[in-house]
This record gives sequence, structure tokens and C-alpha cells, in this order.
Amino acid sequence: MPDIHVSAAVIVDDEGRVLVVRKHGTTRFMQPGGKPEPGETPAQTLIRELQEELGLELLETQLRPLGRFVSAAANEPGHRVVADAFAASIDPAGLRVQAELAELRWITPAEAETLPLAPLSVEHLLPLAWPAGAR
Repeated sequence: MPDIHVSAAVIVDDEGRVLVVRKHGTTRFMQPGGKPEPGETPAQTLIRELQEELGLELLETQLRPLGRFVSAAANEPGHRVVADAFAASIDPAGLRVQAELAELRWITPAEAETLPLAPLSVEHLLPLAWPAGAR
């Protein structure tokens, strides 16, 4: 199964909601982020993608590495996604949907039960944002 490498952000607001986005032409929501350009580190990829997709200006020191995770790709059948994930704190007031994004949402654990989500989000990233005891 071919691998797609990405960087992804797990962003939780002060109310414990997690930011998810949906790209144009897709149905599943996922953490913001994207694929690297040649020579980029995972952190550099995420900083660029968050700026392009959401207008966020972050420094590498504002990212906390969470690890590397593998799941089935949400939008590319027959592929796996290999994601370097980072936690980040942001000011939600400055967010704007741009580039290839169609929508963003701040979701609660209850909303995650009914929203179409990417396998990576369900299997790995949302459990990091909402530890079992905190739900």
C-alpha cells in the first residue's frame, strides 16, 4: 500500500474543542496540515500548510511533537497516510478558510461521533486531544 507523508496539527481551544477541516471536493473532516515540499522538515511543512490553509502564523517553537502515526488515507483509496503530528495553541479569532479548504469546525467529542472523519483523526489524533478520562 503506497504511503502519503503529511504533517498534521492537533489544535484544542480553551473549551476543549478540536479544530478539524474539510477540503473542497471531499466529505471527511481531518486535522489541518498537508504534504511536504522538497527539503521541508515535518514542522516546516505544518507551519507552511497552516499559513496557506488558515492564515496562521506559527513558529517552530510553538509546535509540540506528538509522534508519527499511520492510518488508511481518507481521500486516496488504497493508500496509507503517515503523519507527523504536532500540538499547537492558537488564537481562534484569526482563522480563515482559504486555499483548498472548504470548511473548518471546532468539534466536541459528542460531535465527533456523528461527523464523517478521516481514519487518522478517529484512530490516533482525536484520542490524543481527548484522553479517555477527559471525555
